[in-house]
Amino acid sequence: MFNEKLVAAKAKMLERFKKDTSERTEAQQRSRLPPGQTWSKGFPVLDLGVHPPFNEKEWSFKVWGEVENPITLNWKQFQELPKTETVSDFHCVTTWSKMDARWGGVLMLDLLKLVRPKPAANFIIQRCAEEYTTNTSLLEASAPDALLAYELDGAPLPPEHGGPMRMVIPTLYAWKSGKFLRGLEFAAGDKPGFWETR
Repeated sequence: MFNEKLVAAKAKMLERFKKDTSERTEAQQRSRLPPGQTWSKGFPVLDLGVHPPFNEKEWSFKVWGEVENPITLNWKQFQELPKTETVSDFHCVTTWSKMDARWGGVLMLDLLKLVRPKPAANFIIQRCAEEYTTNTSLLEASAPDALLAYELDGAPLPPEHGGPMRMVIPTLYAWKSGKFLRGLEFAAGDKPGFWETR
C-alpha cells in the first residue's frame, strides 16, 4: 500500500520550492499568503507515490451516511452534474502555494442540494482510492468555492494532481483536498483520516 519512507520524505520537501516571480506586486502576493508560505513557480506534486489507474467504465462515486438522498454515480453521470469553473490559490502544508489555480468541476454546494444532508451531518469523510481518507467539517466543505474538480487549467485533471477527480477546498491546506476521490461519507461524528492518525 503506502510506502512509509516516501510519506516521510514528502514531509521534508519544502526546500525544493522557490518563490514565484509573477507580475503581481510583492505586497499583493504577501497579502494572499498564509504565514510561512512561499509562492511556487509550478505546481509541485506531493502524494504518497500511488496513482491509481482510471477506467471510465468502472469508476464510480458514492455519497452516503447522514444524507436524505444517497447517490452512486458513474463517470458519465458525474460529468452531467452542473459544472462550475473557479480560480483560487492552493496552499500546501509543506509551505508552498500556487497562485490562481483554475479548476473545473462540481461545486460542493450543488452536490449538497442533490444529496440533502440531514441535521445530524456534522462532518464529511473523503474516501479516496487506495483507502486514503481525510476529514473536514461540513461547514468547511460547504465553502462557496469548494469543488469536486475534474479539470485543471481547462484540461482533464492529470493523475499526478489527483485525476480523474479530487476535492478542492481553497480555504484549507491541500491535505484536506483529497486526490483520487471516490466517495463522501456524511457523519455525525469526526473520523480522523490518514494524516490525522499520524
